[in-house]
Order: sequence, then C-alpha cells, then structure tokens
Amino acid sequence: MSLRKWARLFWKTMLVGAIGAVVAGLILQFATGTIEFKGTLDMLIFPLILFGYGALVSVYSQLGFFAYLTLNYMGIGVFKRKTWQYVQIVLSVLALLELMFLRTFVGGEKNLTWDLALGIGILLTAIVVTYFKVKVTNMNALIPTMFFMLAVTILEIIGVLKIGVNNATIFIIIPLLACNAYQILILHKVTSDQKKS
Repeated sequence: MSLRKWARLFWKTMLVGAIGAVVAGLILQFATGTIEFKGTLDMLIFPLILFGYGALVSVYSQLGFFAYLTLNYMGIGVFKRKTWQYVQIVLSVLALLELMFLRTFVGGEKNLTWDLALGIGILLTAIVVTYFKVKVTNMNALIPTMFFMLAVTILEIIGVLKIGVNNATIFIIIPLLACNAYQILILHKVTSDQKKS
C-alpha cells in the first residue's frame, strides 16, 4: 500500500468515524438528555466536539485494523491456511462469549441483559458486513471478516466496558463499528488498485 493510498484511507475512515460519532451523540442527547446546554453556543459547539471525538475513535479503529493485518499476515505465515481459519473462528467465539457471558458469570459484572444486547448487536453487524464483503469479493473473505468484526471490535471496546456506563459504550461502539466496517469493506479495492498499477 502506497503512502498516498494509506493517507486517503486514513482521512476517509476519519470522516466515517466523525459522522458516526455525531449521529450517535445526537441520538443519545435527544433520547436521554444527559447534557444540559447553557445557551445556543453550547448547542452549536456540541456537534463539533462529537465530530472531533469521532475522529479520535477512527484513529483508534485504524490502529486495530493495522494490528489485525499484521496478525493475519503472521498467522498465515505460522499456521497452515486451514488451521489459521480455525484459530480465527475459535478466537471469535471466545471473544463473543467473553462479552456476553463470562464478564457476568466470571468477572462479576451485574449487567447481563446489556452485555447480551451488545454482543447480539456486534454479531448482527458482523454478519451484515461479512455478507457484503463476501458478495463483493469471494468466500475466502468470510472468516477473516467475521474475525475482524467480532474479535478485534470486542478487543477494542474492552476499555470502555470497564467504565460500566452504557451511554459511553454506545457512544464509542457506533463510530468504531462504522470505521471497522468501512475499512474491511474497502480493503480489497485498495489492494486491487495496487495490483493494477
């Protein structure tokens, strides 16, 4: 991947994250009204703060994406291709179980309903993204896409889960999922452009 293509991917992903954070923040504000605005200026600055926050989340997402690409490259080098696929499936299932059940029954968290809803939401998003990725590429993208959208996304939200505030989790998960989905869906276009040139 050339520096120019990486920069284009970086800025577009940043825009996706910023828009996702603005949407998530405005929906949360209208639904819960947690922030009390003191004036019109506060109401005008609020979307700008959300935009900046989304840009930061997108950078975090991109770090996870490039860490995944490195891990995938090393996994293919260390294991046979079929074995690496099984490893990804097992890690994805373990990450989902950790989020949905182990945090409650082993870790002592008291919010099983929330963890189940979050896990199901991430799983459904992963299924939809994987469907479109396979549709535009081939069946070889099935397991890596599911692994990235499940295991890597869950790994990325561990920090916010420890806070234990549902609104904070929603606020980070929406732009994070949007960025992760965008990056994995666009990856084949970036690499195919490189092969053409």
